[in-house]
Amino acid sequence: MTRSPARLHPADLIGLGAVGLRARPLRAILAALGIAIGVATILTVVGVAASSRAELDRTLARLGTNLLTVAPGQPTGGEEPKLPEESVAMIRRVGPVQAVSAIAELPASVYRNDRVPKGQTGSIVVYAAELTLPATLRAKVHMGSWLTAATARYPGVVLGATAARRLDLPRLGMRLWLGGTWYGVVGVLEPVPLAPELDSAALVGWESARSYLGFDGHPSVVYIRAAESQIGAVRDVLARTADPRAPHQVSVSRPSDALAAKRATDAALNGLLLALGAVALVVAGVGVANTMVISVLERRGEIGLRRALGATRGQIRVQFLAESVLLCALGGAGGTVIGVGATALYAQARGWPTVVPGTAVAAAIGVTLALGVLAGLYPAIRASRLAPATALGG
Repeated sequence: MTRSPARLHPADLIGLGAVGLRARPLRAILAALGIAIGVATILTVVGVAASSRAELDRTLARLGTNLLTVAPGQPTGGEEPKLPEESVAMIRRVGPVQAVSAIAELPASVYRNDRVPKGQTGSIVVYAAELTLPATLRAKVHMGSWLTAATARYPGVVLGATAARRLDLPRLGMRLWLGGTWYGVVGVLEPVPLAPELDSAALVGWESARSYLGFDGHPSVVYIRAAESQIGAVRDVLARTADPRAPHQVSVSRPSDALAAKRATDAALNGLLLALGAVALVVAGVGVANTMVISVLERRGEIGLRRALGATRGQIRVQFLAESVLLCALGGAGGTVIGVGATALYAQARGWPTVVPGTAVAAAIGVTLALGVLAGLYPAIRASRLAPATALGG
Protein backbone atom coordinates (compact mmCIF):
# COMPACT_ATOMS: atom_id res chain seq x y z
CA MET A 1 0.00 0.00 0.00
CA THR A 2 1.45 3.32 -1.05
CA ARG A 3 1.56 6.03 1.61
CA SER A 4 1.09 9.68 0.58
CA PRO A 5 3.97 11.98 1.51
CA ALA A 6 3.58 14.05 4.69
CA ARG A 7 2.53 17.66 4.33
CA LEU A 8 4.83 20.37 5.65
CA HIS A 9 3.42 22.50 8.46
CA PRO A 10 3.64 26.28 7.71
CA ALA A 11 6.00 26.80 10.67
CA ASP A 12 8.23 23.97 9.43
CA LEU A 13 8.13 25.43 5.93
CA ILE A 14 9.32 28.84 7.20
CA GLY A 15 12.09 27.18 9.19
CA LEU A 16 13.12 25.15 6.17
CA GLY A 17 13.15 28.26 3.96
CA ALA A 18 15.30 30.08 6.49
CA VAL A 19 17.99 27.37 6.43
CA GLY A 20 19.58 28.75 3.26
CA LEU A 21 19.40 32.33 4.55
CA ARG A 22 21.11 31.42 7.83
CA ALA A 23 23.78 29.43 6.01
CA ARG A 24 24.83 32.43 3.89
CA PRO A 25 23.76 35.54 5.84
CA LEU A 26 25.90 38.09 3.94
CA ARG A 27 24.51 37.01 0.57
CA ALA A 28 20.97 37.10 1.98
CA ILE A 29 21.48 40.58 3.43
CA LEU A 30 22.84 41.97 0.15
CA ALA A 31 19.98 40.42 -1.86
CA ALA A 32 17.37 41.72 0.61
CA LEU A 33 19.03 45.15 0.56
CA GLY A 34 18.16 45.59 -3.11
CA ILE A 35 14.50 44.86 -2.33
CA ALA A 36 14.63 47.22 0.66
CA ILE A 37 16.02 50.09 -1.44
CA GLY A 38 13.26 49.72 -4.05
CA VAL A 39 10.48 49.51 -1.45
CA ALA A 40 11.93 52.40 0.58
CA THR A 41 12.14 54.58 -2.54
CA ILE A 42 8.51 53.92 -3.48
CA LEU A 43 7.17 54.44 0.06
CA THR A 44 9.23 57.61 0.56
CA VAL A 45 7.93 59.13 -2.68
CA VAL A 46 4.33 58.21 -1.86
CA GLY A 47 4.69 59.32 1.76
CA VAL A 48 6.29 62.68 0.93
CA ALA A 49 3.63 63.34 -1.72
CA ALA A 50 0.84 62.45 0.72
CA SER A 51 2.40 64.62 3.44
CA SER A 52 2.73 67.50 0.97
CA ARG A 53 -0.95 67.16 0.01
CA ALA A 54 -1.92 67.11 3.69
CA GLU A 55 0.12 70.26 4.30
CA LEU A 56 -1.48 71.97 1.28
CA ASP A 57 -4.95 71.02 2.49
CA ARG A 58 -4.09 72.30 5.95
CA THR A 59 -2.74 75.55 4.48
CA LEU A 60 -5.82 76.09 2.33
CA ALA A 61 -8.06 75.33 5.30
CA ARG A 62 -6.21 78.02 7.26
CA LEU A 63 -5.94 80.62 4.49
CA GLY A 64 -9.19 79.79 2.68
CA THR A 65 -9.95 79.09 -0.96
CA ASN A 66 -12.15 82.16 -1.35
CA LEU A 67 -9.36 84.56 -2.36
CA LEU A 68 -9.46 86.09 -5.85
CA THR A 69 -7.01 88.45 -7.51
CA VAL A 70 -7.58 91.08 -10.17
CA ALA A 71 -4.67 92.40 -12.25
CA PRO A 72 -4.14 94.06 -15.64
CA GLY A 73 -4.18 91.59 -18.51
CA GLN A 74 -1.69 91.19 -21.31
CA PRO A 75 -1.11 94.31 -23.45
CA THR A 76 -2.96 94.24 -26.77
CA GLY A 77 -1.31 97.34 -28.21
CA GLY A 78 1.72 99.38 -27.42
CA GLU A 79 0.53 100.67 -24.03
CA GLU A 80 0.51 98.60 -20.84
CA PRO A 81 -3.06 98.24 -19.46
CA LYS A 82 -3.75 99.70 -16.01
CA LEU A 83 -6.49 99.19 -13.48
CA PRO A 84 -8.46 102.37 -12.77
CA GLU A 85 -7.72 104.16 -9.50
CA GLU A 86 -11.32 103.62 -8.41
CA SER A 87 -11.29 99.86 -9.12
CA VAL A 88 -10.80 98.94 -5.45
CA ALA A 89 -13.76 101.07 -4.38
CA MET A 90 -15.96 99.62 -7.14
CA ILE A 91 -15.07 96.02 -6.25
CA ARG A 92 -15.82 96.74 -2.60
CA ARG A 93 -19.44 97.47 -3.56
CA VAL A 94 -20.05 93.91 -4.85
CA GLY A 95 -22.43 92.25 -2.38
CA PRO A 96 -20.69 88.91 -1.57
CA VAL A 97 -17.26 90.58 -1.30
CA GLN A 98 -16.03 90.41 2.30
CA ALA A 99 -12.63 92.13 2.11
CA VAL A 100 -10.60 94.01 -0.50
CA SER A 101 -7.03 95.27 -0.56
CA ALA A 102 -4.48 96.21 -3.20
CA ILE A 103 -0.81 96.65 -3.97
CA ALA A 104 0.86 98.72 -6.69
CA GLU A 105 4.29 98.07 -8.15
CA LEU A 106 6.54 101.13 -8.01
CA PRO A 107 9.45 102.04 -10.32
CA ALA A 108 11.80 102.23 -7.36
CA SER A 109 14.70 100.15 -6.08
CA VAL A 110 15.71 99.34 -2.54
CA TYR A 111 19.30 99.07 -1.26
CA ARG A 112 20.86 98.37 2.10
CA ASN A 113 22.46 101.83 1.98
CA ASP A 114 23.16 104.63 -0.51
CA ARG A 115 26.64 103.27 -1.32
CA VAL A 116 25.46 100.03 -2.93
CA PRO A 117 26.02 100.13 -6.72
CA LYS A 118 22.91 100.82 -8.77
CA GLY A 119 21.28 97.65 -10.06
CA GLN A 120 22.31 95.40 -7.15
CA THR A 121 18.79 95.30 -5.74
CA GLY A 122 18.66 91.60 -4.91
CA SER A 123 15.55 91.33 -7.14
CA ILE A 124 13.46 93.02 -4.47
CA VAL A 125 10.31 94.69 -5.82
CA VAL A 126 8.83 97.77 -4.17
CA TYR A 127 5.04 97.89 -3.72
CA ALA A 128 2.66 100.45 -2.32
CA ALA A 129 0.27 98.58 -0.04
CA GLU A 130 -3.07 99.33 1.58
CA LEU A 131 -3.42 98.95 5.33
CA THR A 132 -5.98 96.14 4.98
CA LEU A 133 -3.55 93.87 3.10
CA PRO A 134 -2.63 91.47 5.97
CA ALA A 135 -6.27 91.02 6.98
CA THR A 136 -7.33 90.26 3.40
CA LEU A 137 -4.49 87.79 2.78
CA ARG A 138 -4.46 86.49 6.37
CA ALA A 139 -0.76 87.26 6.40
CA LYS A 140 1.15 87.31 9.69
CA VAL A 141 3.91 89.61 10.87
CA HIS A 142 7.03 87.71 11.86
CA MET A 143 8.81 90.61 13.50
CA GLY A 144 7.86 94.20 14.32
CA SER A 145 4.46 95.43 13.12
CA TRP A 146 2.47 96.15 9.98
CA LEU A 147 2.01 99.67 8.65
CA THR A 148 -0.34 101.87 10.64
CA ALA A 149 -2.27 105.01 9.71
CA ALA A 150 0.76 106.98 10.93
CA THR A 151 3.66 104.97 9.42
CA ALA A 152 1.78 104.61 6.11
CA ARG A 153 2.13 108.38 5.60
CA TYR A 154 5.83 108.54 6.36
CA PRO A 155 8.94 106.65 5.15
CA GLY A 156 8.30 103.29 6.82
CA VAL A 157 8.71 99.95 5.07
CA VAL A 158 7.70 96.34 5.80
CA LEU A 159 9.79 93.60 4.19
CA GLY A 160 8.73 90.20 2.92
CA ALA A 161 10.42 87.15 4.39
CA THR A 162 12.73 86.60 1.41
CA ALA A 163 13.50 90.31 1.02
CA ALA A 164 14.61 90.55 4.66
CA ARG A 165 16.92 87.58 4.16
CA ARG A 166 18.44 89.05 1.00
CA LEU A 167 19.07 92.38 2.71
CA ASP A 168 20.57 90.57 5.71
CA LEU A 169 18.35 92.58 8.03
CA PRO A 170 20.10 92.76 11.42
CA ARG A 171 17.37 94.60 13.34
CA LEU A 172 14.19 96.59 13.12
CA GLY A 173 14.55 100.34 12.78
CA MET A 174 17.51 100.18 10.39
CA ARG A 175 17.25 102.46 7.38
CA LEU A 176 17.13 101.38 3.76
CA TRP A 177 17.84 103.52 0.70
CA LEU A 178 14.54 103.20 -1.17
CA GLY A 179 13.73 105.24 -4.26
CA GLY A 180 16.17 107.95 -3.29
CA THR A 181 14.72 108.29 0.24
CA TRP A 182 15.73 106.78 3.56
CA TYR A 183 13.02 104.40 4.81
CA GLY A 184 12.97 102.82 8.27
CA VAL A 185 12.12 99.12 8.59
CA VAL A 186 9.09 98.70 10.86
CA GLY A 187 8.33 95.00 10.33
CA VAL A 188 8.95 91.71 8.52
CA LEU A 189 6.20 89.42 7.23
CA GLU A 190 6.06 85.65 7.43
CA PRO A 191 5.87 83.85 4.03
CA VAL A 192 2.50 84.38 2.34
CA PRO A 193 1.55 81.16 0.48
CA LEU A 194 -1.36 82.66 -1.47
CA ALA A 195 0.62 85.75 -2.51
CA PRO A 196 4.25 84.63 -2.94
CA GLU A 197 5.09 87.86 -4.79
CA LEU A 198 5.07 89.60 -1.40
CA ASP A 199 7.86 87.40 -0.01
CA SER A 200 10.51 89.20 -2.09
CA ALA A 201 8.96 92.66 -1.77
CA ALA A 202 9.40 95.88 0.16
CA LEU A 203 5.98 97.30 1.10
CA VAL A 204 5.41 101.00 1.76
CA GLY A 205 2.25 102.88 2.64
CA TRP A 206 -0.15 104.10 -0.08
CA GLU A 207 0.16 107.74 0.97
CA SER A 208 3.90 107.47 1.52
CA ALA A 209 4.30 106.21 -2.04
CA ARG A 210 2.35 109.21 -3.33
CA SER A 211 4.41 111.67 -1.31
CA TYR A 212 7.93 110.30 -1.75
CA LEU A 213 7.94 107.94 -4.74
CA GLY A 214 5.67 109.60 -7.31
CA PHE A 215 2.91 106.95 -7.14
CA ASP A 216 0.00 107.65 -9.52
CA GLY A 217 -2.64 105.67 -7.61
CA HIS A 218 -3.23 102.83 -10.10
CA PRO A 219 -3.21 99.42 -8.34
CA SER A 220 -1.26 96.52 -9.84
CA VAL A 221 -3.05 93.69 -8.04
CA VAL A 222 -6.33 93.71 -6.11
CA TYR A 223 -6.98 90.92 -3.59
CA ILE A 224 -10.61 90.02 -2.88
CA ARG A 225 -12.16 87.77 -0.26
CA ALA A 226 -15.68 86.67 -1.18
CA ALA A 227 -18.29 84.41 0.35
CA GLU A 228 -17.32 80.81 -0.45
CA SER A 229 -20.78 79.97 -1.78
CA GLN A 230 -20.71 82.97 -4.17
CA ILE A 231 -17.10 82.71 -5.37
CA GLY A 232 -18.09 81.73 -8.92
CA ALA A 233 -20.60 84.56 -9.29
CA VAL A 234 -18.14 87.12 -7.94
CA ARG A 235 -15.43 85.86 -10.27
CA ASP A 236 -17.74 86.32 -13.26
CA VAL A 237 -18.38 90.03 -12.55
CA LEU A 238 -14.96 91.13 -11.32
CA ALA A 239 -13.50 92.07 -14.72
CA ARG A 240 -16.47 94.29 -15.64
CA THR A 241 -16.52 95.79 -12.16
CA ALA A 242 -12.82 96.58 -11.99
CA ASP A 243 -12.68 98.22 -15.42
CA PRO A 244 -16.10 98.68 -17.09
CA ARG A 245 -14.48 100.37 -20.11
CA ALA A 246 -12.08 97.53 -20.93
CA PRO A 247 -13.03 94.31 -19.06
CA HIS A 248 -11.14 92.27 -21.65
CA GLN A 249 -7.91 93.81 -20.36
CA VAL A 250 -8.48 92.54 -16.81
CA SER A 251 -7.15 89.22 -15.56
CA VAL A 252 -8.97 87.40 -12.75
CA SER A 253 -7.37 84.43 -10.99
CA ARG A 254 -7.71 82.29 -7.90
CA PRO A 255 -4.43 81.68 -6.01
CA SER A 256 -5.62 78.37 -4.57
CA ASP A 257 -5.95 77.10 -8.16
CA ALA A 258 -2.27 77.90 -8.68
CA LEU A 259 -1.38 75.84 -5.62
CA ALA A 260 -3.50 72.97 -6.95
CA ALA A 261 -1.69 73.24 -10.31
CA LYS A 262 1.63 73.07 -8.47
CA ARG A 263 0.44 69.91 -6.78
CA ALA A 264 -0.38 68.44 -10.22
CA THR A 265 3.16 69.30 -11.35
CA ASP A 266 4.55 67.62 -8.26
CA ALA A 267 2.41 64.57 -9.06
CA ALA A 268 4.09 64.26 -12.47
CA LEU A 269 7.52 64.34 -10.82
CA ASN A 270 6.38 61.83 -8.23
CA GLY A 271 5.26 59.53 -11.06
CA LEU A 272 8.78 59.61 -12.48
CA LEU A 273 10.31 58.82 -9.09
CA LEU A 274 7.84 55.97 -8.57
CA ALA A 275 8.85 54.56 -11.94
CA LEU A 276 12.50 54.68 -10.90
CA GLY A 277 11.62 52.93 -7.64
CA ALA A 278 9.75 50.24 -9.57
CA VAL A 279 12.76 49.73 -11.84
CA ALA A 280 14.98 49.39 -8.76
CA LEU A 281 12.55 46.81 -7.38
CA VAL A 282 12.58 44.79 -10.60
CA VAL A 283 16.38 44.86 -10.72
CA ALA A 284 16.44 43.70 -7.11
CA GLY A 285 14.05 40.88 -8.04
CA VAL A 286 16.44 39.76 -10.76
CA GLY A 287 19.20 39.78 -8.13
CA VAL A 288 17.10 37.59 -5.86
CA ALA A 289 16.46 35.14 -8.73
CA ASN A 290 20.19 35.02 -9.43
CA THR A 291 20.88 34.39 -5.74
CA MET A 292 18.38 31.53 -5.70
CA VAL A 293 19.85 29.93 -8.85
CA ILE A 294 23.33 29.99 -7.28
CA SER A 295 21.86 28.58 -4.08
CA VAL A 296 20.36 25.64 -6.01
CA LEU A 297 23.69 24.92 -7.70
CA GLU A 298 25.58 25.05 -4.40
CA ARG A 299 23.09 22.86 -2.54
CA ARG A 300 22.75 20.01 -5.03
CA GLY A 301 24.04 17.57 -2.43
CA GLU A 302 21.42 18.68 0.10
CA ILE A 303 18.68 18.40 -2.52
CA GLY A 304 19.81 14.89 -3.53
CA LEU A 305 19.93 13.76 0.10
CA ARG A 306 16.43 15.05 0.81
CA ARG A 307 15.08 13.37 -2.32
CA ALA A 308 16.78 10.12 -1.33
CA LEU A 309 15.17 10.33 2.12
CA GLY A 310 11.70 10.65 0.60
CA ALA A 311 11.12 14.36 -0.08
CA THR A 312 8.90 14.85 -3.12
CA ARG A 313 9.50 17.25 -5.97
CA GLY A 314 6.66 19.39 -4.68
CA GLN A 315 8.31 19.70 -1.27
CA ILE A 316 11.59 20.72 -2.87
CA ARG A 317 9.78 23.36 -4.95
CA VAL A 318 7.95 24.70 -1.92
CA GLN A 319 11.20 24.82 0.07
CA PHE A 320 13.00 27.05 -2.43
CA LEU A 321 9.90 29.13 -3.10
CA ALA A 322 9.58 29.71 0.66
CA GLU A 323 13.24 30.75 0.81
CA SER A 324 12.77 33.23 -2.04
CA VAL A 325 9.55 34.67 -0.58
CA LEU A 326 11.12 34.92 2.89
CA LEU A 327 14.14 36.73 1.42
CA CYS A 328 11.94 39.27 -0.38
CA ALA A 329 9.70 39.63 2.69
CA LEU A 330 12.71 40.54 4.83
CA GLY A 331 13.76 43.12 2.24
CA GLY A 332 10.21 44.47 2.02
CA ALA A 333 9.93 44.79 5.81
CA GLY A 334 13.26 46.61 5.99
CA GLY A 335 12.31 48.87 3.10
CA THR A 336 8.99 49.69 4.76
CA VAL A 337 10.72 50.74 7.97
CA ILE A 338 13.25 52.84 6.04
CA GLY A 339 10.58 54.44 3.83
CA VAL A 340 8.29 55.36 6.72
CA GLY A 341 11.25 56.69 8.73
CA ALA A 342 12.54 58.77 5.81
CA THR A 343 9.07 60.22 5.23
CA ALA A 344 8.70 61.11 8.91
CA LEU A 345 12.11 62.81 9.04
CA TYR A 346 11.48 64.83 5.86
CA ALA A 347 7.97 65.84 6.94
CA GLN A 348 9.15 66.92 10.39
CA ALA A 349 12.01 68.93 8.86
CA ARG A 350 9.49 70.80 6.67
CA GLY A 351 6.91 71.17 9.43
CA TRP A 352 4.40 68.97 7.59
CA PRO A 353 2.10 66.30 9.01
CA THR A 354 3.51 62.81 8.47
CA VAL A 355 1.22 60.78 6.22
CA VAL A 356 2.06 57.33 4.83
CA PRO A 357 -1.02 55.76 3.19
CA GLY A 358 -1.77 52.30 4.57
CA THR A 359 -2.71 51.15 1.07
CA ALA A 360 0.80 52.01 -0.12
CA VAL A 361 2.36 49.95 2.68
CA ALA A 362 0.05 47.02 1.97
CA ALA A 363 0.75 47.28 -1.78
CA ALA A 364 4.52 47.38 -1.19
CA ILE A 365 4.38 44.26 0.97
CA GLY A 366 2.13 42.49 -1.55
CA VAL A 367 4.43 43.37 -4.44
CA THR A 368 7.51 42.08 -2.60
CA LEU A 369 5.79 38.78 -1.81
CA ALA A 370 4.70 38.42 -5.44
CA LEU A 371 8.23 39.30 -6.52
CA GLY A 372 9.54 36.58 -4.22
CA VAL A 373 7.29 34.02 -5.89
CA LEU A 374 8.34 35.12 -9.39
CA ALA A 375 12.03 35.28 -8.51
CA GLY A 376 12.02 31.85 -6.87
CA LEU A 377 9.79 30.00 -9.33
CA TYR A 378 12.43 28.99 -11.89
CA PRO A 379 15.13 28.05 -9.32
CA ALA A 380 12.53 26.04 -7.37
CA ILE A 381 11.43 24.13 -10.48
CA ARG A 382 15.05 23.53 -11.42
CA ALA A 383 15.82 22.18 -7.95
CA SER A 384 12.79 19.86 -7.99
CA ARG A 385 13.85 18.33 -11.31
CA LEU A 386 17.23 17.19 -10.03
CA ALA A 387 17.39 13.39 -9.81
CA PRO A 388 18.64 12.11 -6.42
CA ALA A 389 21.52 10.13 -7.89
CA THR A 390 22.64 12.98 -10.13
CA ALA A 391 22.39 15.52 -7.30
CA LEU A 392 24.38 13.34 -4.89
CA GLY A 393 26.94 12.55 -7.55
CA GLY A 394 27.40 16.28 -8.29
